[in-house]
Amino acid sequence: MSGKESRKKTVEYQRHQKFQKEMVPYMDMLYNYAYYLSNDREQANDLLQDTFLKAYRFSDSFESGTNAKAWLYRIMKNTYINEYRRTHRLPEIVEFDEQITGYQMAGGAGGGENDLRAMLDTQMFDDDISGALSALPEKFKSIIVLRDIEDMPYEEIAEVLEIPIGTVRSRLHRARALLFDRLKEYARRKGYAVGDRFLPGDLAMAS
Repeated sequence: MSGKESRKKTVEYQRHQKFQKEMVPYMDMLYNYAYYLSNDREQANDLLQDTFLKAYRFSDSFESGTNAKAWLYRIMKNTYINEYRRTHRLPEIVEFDEQITGYQMAGGAGGGENDLRAMLDTQMFDDDISGALSALPEKFKSIIVLRDIEDMPYEEIAEVLEIPIGTVRSRLHRARALLFDRLKEYARRKGYAVGDRFLPGDLAMAS
């Protein structure tokens, strides 16, 4: 083996070791995100594989010590939007008004957000919850999964989705309101005391 080939092999080995150390530990978390995005285990596995292949291919552009988790989530989110919506004929992302009125921010009776979070915290989704979550447009689905299921801090969500923290908060509120509207009858059957309107208890929950 020539010196040039030996150096190339050494560089590739170091790259592989770096990837194993900094990226692979997040694989299970990324699979969960892929599954919630696609609502299909086979597509989730494909999306996970494509994400890590892309991450490895461009790993030289990743700066060690920065947020590897957010970087991987961002690759997966962009892969899903740019490729899987096209190749799997997924529905177009529906745009909704993300502005929050003063009345919505003030909150009120009904405990909509707290009950919604309690249902999501069980991590035991039946067809009603999975279906309602799957039916959300991607940008609202992502915000619910990252915050209410993966418990990711607002700062990391902003980095993953490449939006300001203020938009994270407003979009999260809108996403919860949409999900609540789809699940309120289900929640009542399960014994949650919910009203007809989503009224947040504490929109800015601690990260």
